[in-house]
Amino acid sequence: MTEKEKIIVSAYTGYLMCDFSKVHEYIQEILERPVYTHELADSNIQEEIREKSKLDFIKICGSENVG
Repeated sequence: MTEKEKIIVSAYTGYLMCDFSKVHEYIQEILERPVYTHELADSNIQEEIREKSKLDFIKICGSENVG
């Protein structure tokens, strides 16, 4: 699994698989705004992250690298 894939999976699932700062950067990129770490405990924000990262996550699940 590549680092980028670990970042996406971490953001989508909430299970950290790599450096948090890189996940945080990805989250801010997909939400298109600054995200403060305390916001990550909010279930609405978690759902928004899942929605915005879903297509990237699905691409990983369908890739040949899985397995």
